[in-house]
Amino acid sequence: MTNRLEEVAAALRRRGFSAECFATGAAAAARVTELAADARSVGFGGSMTVAALGLAETLAAAGKEIWRHGDPKWSPAEKMDVMRHELTCDLFLTSANALTADGRLVNVDGNGNRVAASIFGPKRVVFVVGRNKIVDGGIDAAIDRIKREACPPNCRRLNKKTPCAATGVCADCSSPDRICSVTVVMDRRPSRTDVQVLLVDEDLGY
Repeated sequence: MTNRLEEVAAALRRRGFSAECFATGAAAAARVTELAADARSVGFGGSMTVAALGLAETLAAAGKEIWRHGDPKWSPAEKMDVMRHELTCDLFLTSANALTADGRLVNVDGNGNRVAASIFGPKRVVFVVGRNKIVDGGIDAAIDRIKREACPPNCRRLNKKTPCAATGVCADCSSPDRICSVTVVMDRRPSRTDVQVLLVDEDLGY
């Protein structure tokens, strides 16, 4: 385990978050399974990090009620209903688009449903964050990372017709497909929400 991860975990704890470090994604996934033991319903924020760990499948097999709006089986109307269920689930799983070295979680969202669920509603929120999301330089560096390394590939993955999907460079566009309409900085743990951050010493997600 790198000292850097431990230092960031300590910074998160100073800001009121629970934070743990793991050498591998598999170890972090096992910890999520433990944290989900008492949860009846589990919501998923669309994180590629969480998807790569196979947690939806693992928790569904354990009998959990799964709410995942990214499942292609949903119609547009059903997808909206699933998003609302994610806001009130027992456990909400997501990642961060960026994490500052001094312990602030930074996320950019299109609809706002993912960041809303990470702040208030679910009984417990767990962020799984790979080492590649950690930035020095504060909030500006975090947003720069998101615009360069997260938004363009996510737009391509979601088949969005945005300039960045074509060029790989943010144009601060007005496209109806824009996925970066809401930016949330979690300076400290929200007072009414149990937030845990699992830091992984691997590169995970965008």
